[in-house]
Amino acid sequence: MPQESTGAPAREHTLVKRLLRRKLAAFALFLIFVIVGAVTFASVVAPFDPDEQFFDGLTLQGAPLPPGERFWLGTDLLGRYLLSRLIYGARTSLIIGIVASGIAVAVGALVGILADFFRGWVETVLMRFTDLMMAFPALLLAITLAALFRPSLWIVAMVNWVQMARVVYTETRSLSEREFIVAERAMGVGIFQVLFRHILPHLLSSIVVFGTLGISTTVLLEATLSYLGVGVQPPTPSWGNIIYENQTYFTSALWLVFFPGIAIIALALGFNMLGYALREVLDPTQKGKQ
Repeated sequence: MPQESTGAPAREHTLVKRLLRRKLAAFALFLIFVIVGAVTFASVVAPFDPDEQFFDGLTLQGAPLPPGERFWLGTDLLGRYLLSRLIYGARTSLIIGIVASGIAVAVGALVGILADFFRGWVETVLMRFTDLMMAFPALLLAITLAALFRPSLWIVAMVNWVQMARVVYTETRSLSEREFIVAERAMGVGIFQVLFRHILPHLLSSIVVFGTLGISTTVLLEATLSYLGVGVQPPTPSWGNIIYENQTYFTSALWLVFFPGIAIIALALGFNMLGYALREVLDPTQKGKQ
């Protein structure tokens, strides 16, 4: 009997091994690990306070300093150390990416499941509203909402839930028409019992993959909104508003937009590669190819 309890850890171990076997997945995990480590230990890793303005952080003409021996990544237009602002900006961008993506996945999954289970007018209202939201470009909708209301985490989350709702609705509809689900409901098994015992376990892989891919989309959306001035507001650093603050020096101080841009691309690329690797590992149709 005690040997049966080792099944779940063994499956998890196998999943990790299959994931790390892919070079792109290993590289993605390395990128994410480095960024998460910098975020977690920002107060230790960052050389200086991100808001500290150095007296010698500008040239005699008042221009930002290029990368050098003291300021490895140079300084910004106010004489602040760019590396420190990037490290603390990673905390903002990563938290928004994970939390907003998590909210979007939860809302989308709930809408998709409710629409299929209750059918009728509930399905019509929820899915037509989802279609209406999908008709608007995500960036345009986010800018409009940010202009009407105060820029917040909820705006980023509310823009991204519609794709999750459509995916979950489609998969739930397919699952609910299978014989074992039809048989259980015909036997009088409760809706919630069917949902938690049969539907959600089958949806879990899609939710995990979509949530991982959604983090990269959310990070890019947050960076875009901050660059446009309707996202995270200064002096709180985020990668998008670092570019926004220093865009006037684009031609004379390229490092001020180059390094934040590389950071945004690295984080988005890391979660994208991890998401596609998870899809290959968790997709039952791919098992024979591994």
